[in-house]
Amino acid sequence: MVLKQLSDTDVETLKNQHVFLYKYSEPYLKELYETFPTFPHIDGVIDSNIRLEGERNVTGFSFYVYGEDYIRKLPEDSALIITDGYFKECFDSLVDLGLDSDAHEVVYFFVNKNGRFYLQYNESYKDAPLEDIIVFRSGPADSAYVKGMDYSDNARALFEYMLSIHLNEKYHLVWIVKHPEEFKSIEDENENVEFLPFDGATTDDKELRDKYYRNLCLAKYLFMTDAYGFCRYAREDQIRVQLWHGCGFKTRTVFSRCEHRYEYTIVVSKVYAGIHQDIYGLREDQVLITGYPKEDLLFHLRKEWKELPGIIDAKKYIFWLPTFRKPVSQLAGSLYEEAPDGEVGLPMIRSYDDVDRLNKLLADNDTELVVKLHPFQDPSSILKKPYSNIALLTNEQIYDKGMQINEILGAADALISDYSSVAVDFLQLDRPIAFTLDDAEEYSNHRGFVFSPVRDWMPGAEIDSFDQMLDFITEIINGVDSSADKRHRIAGKMLDFNDDQSCRRVVEALGIV
Repeated sequence: MVLKQLSDTDVETLKNQHVFLYKYSEPYLKELYETFPTFPHIDGVIDSNIRLEGERNVTGFSFYVYGEDYIRKLPEDSALIITDGYFKECFDSLVDLGLDSDAHEVVYFFVNKNGRFYLQYNESYKDAPLEDIIVFRSGPADSAYVKGMDYSDNARALFEYMLSIHLNEKYHLVWIVKHPEEFKSIEDENENVEFLPFDGATTDDKELRDKYYRNLCLAKYLFMTDAYGFCRYAREDQIRVQLWHGCGFKTRTVFSRCEHRYEYTIVVSKVYAGIHQDIYGLREDQVLITGYPKEDLLFHLRKEWKELPGIIDAKKYIFWLPTFRKPVSQLAGSLYEEAPDGEVGLPMIRSYDDVDRLNKLLADNDTELVVKLHPFQDPSSILKKPYSNIALLTNEQIYDKGMQINEILGAADALISDYSSVAVDFLQLDRPIAFTLDDAEEYSNHRGFVFSPVRDWMPGAEIDSFDQMLDFITEIINGVDSSADKRHRIAGKMLDFNDDQSCRRVVEALGIV
């Protein structure tokens, strides 16, 4: 079998065949029909994600998404087209799945506009030496943009550390963000720093596109937090590092082997090194145990954090960071992240009467509960009236003050979490943690955890009811730390470091000098 890029001539030939696609992607499908307006009807799509199986309708065409076992059931006289940016990986997968090479002498692949530009520029720069350029990107795919997430997390912490040790005097530090104009002041204040737009990948502005791909194709290092497809065609001598968000409890929803998608990832301990090898399909030498750059921020509380909306002067502060929730009906068969029962939009709390009880406990004891919502959470669905001692903080509010969550989390006397990696971050501070576990069984059955049983790995108090939440808050008010022994025992396994030196370890591990 040979792999061939789909052309206009091929499209004409396909009109006489049964056409199947390998990998379901609505954006790819739409662009396929925009690129080839005469593309024939699709007989079906094959994908490894079993959650996608079923009837679909895109651009007015209806078709069925099959599981990968359908590869061996393809009808005679069928053509197969890969509709995924990782077309070489997909081709290898088809071979492993037993695709009939006699019936499919040619397997086609479709490359979207971004991919076509990237491959063209890669060809132009293939013989040029790499330069002292470091590229940063944070947050998920462009389509899931949320203000602030494109300049945050581990990537931002590492970038700011590089500035602090003057690495920008040697390296050109380049950020890929949604709106570069928002970062003009950072460019002005620091030499060799530049912000480029996501749209540089596909823009018709040749000067901007040239600049975008010159940096992408000649950078020695490319750092990302989450989305890594933007550098999927990197040269073999470029080093891509997946910084990721954190080491937590939730498992990955859909497995894709990442061994060839980036060179390294980082984790906080030997325990998580093994976990990340497993859930991301990585070799042992690809996982660097350095700690997370953003964890360094925990040890350096921003003095102006009380300027954030809703923060009052209080004797004690308890932070609560619920995992993202939304109704299952909006997920189209995806992961289990169901909206909590009740009228207030938060787990554990069912009614505003409960909120009144909670707020009275806090107010009577000069304590504030700071609820930091997930970046994807719609704040309008949470606590629709104000409370004196409960503050709702959004990602955007923190970002607008120039801060990151870990720069204010150091103010917390205790943390309430659930399955989020923030609990493992906070573990560095050796302060009380509690976990809301009212839907742990359902979550385990749908999305799943990296630990089993997960409760044995939660370094803190277990909360299964609203009354237990009030009990934990009462303990914090009274200076009681009843789960300290459990926290210390688990922390010894989960964490290899307890300091503010993770950025330094990352830079040294990669030999960036």
